Amino acid sequence: MQRWRGLEDIPEDWGRSVVTIGSYDGVHRGHQLIIRHAVERARQLGVPSVVVTFDPHPSEVVRPGTHPPLLAPHHRRAELMAELGVDALLILPFTTEFSKLSPADFVVKVLVDRLHAKAVVEGPNFRFGHKAAGNVEFLSAQGKVYDFEVEVVDLYVSGDAGGGEPFSSTLTRRLIAEGDVEGAGEILGRPHRVEGVVVRGAQRGRELGFPTANVETLPHTAIPADGVYAGWLHAQDEVMPAAISVGTNPQFNGTERTVEAYAIDRVGLDLYGLHVCVDFLAYVRGQAKFESLDALLEQMALDVARCRELVAAADA
Repeated sequence: MQRWRGLEDIPEDWGRSVVTIGSYDGVHRGHQLIIRHAVERARQLGVPSVVVTFDPHPSEVVRPGTHPPLLAPHHRRAELMAELGVDALLILPFTTEFSKLSPADFVVKVLVDRLHAKAVVEGPNFRFGHKAAGNVEFLSAQGKVYDFEVEVVDLYVSGDAGGGEPFSSTLTRRLIAEGDVEGAGEILGRPHRVEGVVVRGAQRGRELGFPTANVETLPHTAIPADGVYAGWLHAQDEVMPAAISVGTNPQFNGTERTVEAYAIDRVGLDLYGLHVCVDFLAYVRGQAKFESLDALLEQMALDVARCRELVAAADA
């Protein structure tokens, strides 16, 4: 998959293409419907498929300080889109100047002049251009002028997550914030992932016999609610069952929220300075302060045993 940052990165000889535009944070199952449709339509027409997205999130530019927690960083979204068969990913730097482009100017500058759209695939509530004034009806009218089709795909999928609410990035963020990583995983079609570099913490886990990888997460990452979770630690091209702790470590009067992963039944791992990924499978219990260190150790052993069971069942 080709990756471009900015309109100037698009090859000069780029021909017609099928395009879909959106933040696509998380590339959840609703997003996948739209992206797959764009890929299939592109193949039918014999042209490449292109996903257009933005960095930073438009809300951070339009309403500073309102950047939503991110379900996946851009490189992860790119991996997921490549798996869906997308031919090219265009990340447009979202600046104040860019935010002032009218819907008509956006169509001409992005879809017509640079991507030479033959078809555009979107969800029914797609909005674009200055003050989100453009919609699919406007886009369809522009398509008649500039010779591209507009296809609207219903991205709404529902299941058990959120009590049957339609799947969305907003619902996914809410479930993660509540600790319902299983519900979030249903929407995403995979476990929610948090990633970052392993840094040195207080090393209490090592002293207690449960050495953990303290992950310095990427900015704006959607972090699950405080508690203990079962999941996996991805490091050095290896996937390891893990017991994951999120929180402030109240047993030791901590104040900073951390994400720490203990690789179950692994000895002698040295992950400091490495970029790792943590996948959240299931919620085990909430954060708690125990009466004694022995009580904490007893609970940690129970937590690890429970996490081992949950991961083994998921891997079976």
